[in-house]
Amino acid sequence: MSLEQLLAWIPPGSPDEALARRVNFDQLPAHIAIIMDGNGRWAAQRHLPRVEGHRAGIDSVRDVVESSARLGIDVLTLYAFSVENWKRPRTEINTLMTLLKRYLRLELGTLLKNNIRFQVIGRGDELSPDVRHELEIGIRQTEANSGMLFNIALNYGGRAEIVDAARRVIAAGVCADDLDERKFGEFLYTAGQPDPDLLIRTSGEMRVSNFLLWQIAYSEIWVTETLWPDFRRRHLLEAVLAYQKRDRRYGGIKPSPIALGVK
Repeated sequence: MSLEQLLAWIPPGSPDEALARRVNFDQLPAHIAIIMDGNGRWAAQRHLPRVEGHRAGIDSVRDVVESSARLGIDVLTLYAFSVENWKRPRTEINTLMTLLKRYLRLELGTLLKNNIRFQVIGRGDELSPDVRHELEIGIRQTEANSGMLFNIALNYGGRAEIVDAARRVIAAGVCADDLDERKFGEFLYTAGQPDPDLLIRTSGEMRVSNFLLWQIAYSEIWVTETLWPDFRRRHLLEAVLAYQKRDRRYGGIKPSPIALGVK
């Protein structure tokens, strides 16, 4: 993706255009992960049922997925439904699953047009047959696409993922002497994918909520007060620009100019 290609999709003179022109396309995060939070608060502020916040959040998903693909992000992972979310009222869960199925049906053409590959991470076998059917269609129809990989974390938990990976390690008969972090990573849901460079959380909450616990060890975290239904392309660009200002050291110490012999 280039600046010209991105600008072709952005209204001329808009604030988004100014943000896009500041992006360094040689320093994009390879993988962006987003904790989509604030649907309930968005609805409460408008004196609406919680489910209306989830419905409004679909527009944000649509905008962020296409924006990320056009920006040139390699992997986008959205936290849609956690293993803990089954504790919510049954009516809310049913609405969430209905919205998910509707999104997949309506947006499949957009995924194909933008060369996006769709994948699900989480304990998918515990989902209802009708939901699994829609997910399988999306995965199958987009599996040949070579552009951005779009992960939906569904019935997902970071601790559950690590437990599942450990079970796979045991089932594969991997010798303890051969097991290291790289090898263990091959048994995670995200095997073969880069770890998130940037973790975004909406609604201002300062926690990671059991999301990609292994993978975000060195992710840059960007939190915005914006509630998820209001999150759009400009917020994504703001997050990327903030990321590009970070000095990533991965636990090390950046040598000073003097130590490097630079005057």
